[in-house]
Amino acid sequence: MEFDYTTTTAKTFDEAVLSVQGEIAKAGMRVLYVHNVQETLAEKGFEREPFKIVEFCNAKFANEFLNKDIKIGLCLPCKINVYTKDGQTFISGMRPIILPQFFPQADLGERPKEIDQIIQNIINNAK
Repeated sequence: MEFDYTTTTAKTFDEAVLSVQGEIAKAGMRVLYVHNVQETLAEKGFEREPFKIVEFCNAKFANEFLNKDIKIGLCLPCKINVYTKDGQTFISGMRPIILPQFFPQADLGERPKEIDQIIQNIINNAK
């Protein structure tokens, strides 16, 4: 089982970031924050190709997971990374289906699979 779901896109970096945000909204989730990793590291003197982390959440899903095990909060909110490497733009997300490996006692049911599919759809529709 893969930790991540990653794909390339022909879109520019900025187009991909906007597309991801739009697809998150279409999926009924809310963008909480967009971290500009490239800018943050540049402030500290480090060079990095374009890299943003889009944090997003669905309150219902988050509450369900936190009710099962409060430590799942360490994996929240969901994140999709958009980055450029060697001139190619990538869209990448962590796969929630790995959560039961870390929280076997939480009995998460089918919800991780459901959210995993939502995240893959967001990425596929955004590319």
